Amino acid sequence: MLARCRGSKAKQKDGSNNKAMSNQPTAISRAPDGAIVIHWDDQAETIWTAGQLRRVCPCATCREKKKTESKPATKPTMLPVISAAEAMPIRVDAMRPMGNYAYNISFSDGHNSGLFTLAMLRDGYEAVVAD
Repeated sequence: MLARCRGSKAKQKDGSNNKAMSNQPTAISRAPDGAIVIHWDDQAETIWTAGQLRRVCPCATCREKKKTESKPATKPTMLPVISAAEAMPIRVDAMRPMGNYAYNISFSDGHNSGLFTLAMLRDGYEAVVAD
């Protein structure tokens, strides 16, 4: 799993799992190592590193890039030229709420077009893609 999730899977009064409910973050903080720690209203906690968030960016550009990277190369590939910002360790520079359903995350490499839904941040990328 990409992000670590700790905490309870709270039950509703009728005993059913609360997964159908829309969990909301109660606090977002930065860990000493730079990871983003999200506390949820069901007492769970998810921890995402900046690198994990950047790798699973859901924007159209990143999705297209992942498609082309997964195809086998038909000719020798050249080494990519990267900027100084891309050579540095990635970090989250800012997180802006987008309504009550997502966060726009700005990264130190200048990338800032992905909308990370609360479901993705709570349950992990694979769980969202599988739906």
